[in-house]
Amino acid sequence: MTSNRAFVWPVRVYWEDTDAGGVVYYANYLKFFERARTEWLRALGVEQQRTAERQGLLFVVSSAQLRYLASARLDDALLVSATPQRIGGASIDLLQEVRRGDPEQSAAFAELPLLTTLQVRVACVSADGMRPARLPQQLLERLG
Repeated sequence: MTSNRAFVWPVRVYWEDTDAGGVVYYANYLKFFERARTEWLRALGVEQQRTAERQGLLFVVSSAQLRYLASARLDDALLVSATPQRIGGASIDLLQEVRRGDPEQSAAFAELPLLTTLQVRVACVSADGMRPARLPQQLLERLG
């Protein structure tokens, strides 16, 4: 996977994700984004628990900027992307998007209705002191 290629993960909106009106509660988009980033890392061969146990490294969000453009509703099929924008020594900036669409539509992701965007910086830190640490070599190699 190249550093500028979007990873797309399907999410279904469940009752627990919504408010009383059946609209996705705003904070739950952060959960959708987190799931997509976790699955993106897993697709790259980086499992967070194993990285913590074997290398003493954690990934933490150090900044996030969300834009809400349209609402998702109960039972909607969503596609959530994670696209690296900048890869530094100890952090990665990603653009993430939530779009309404089925998994079968992932090839046409950019054409689907855009609901929410997130600009996020994920930092790598040492588990013992929460100090900045270099990104794992395996991740850097997979990102090219």
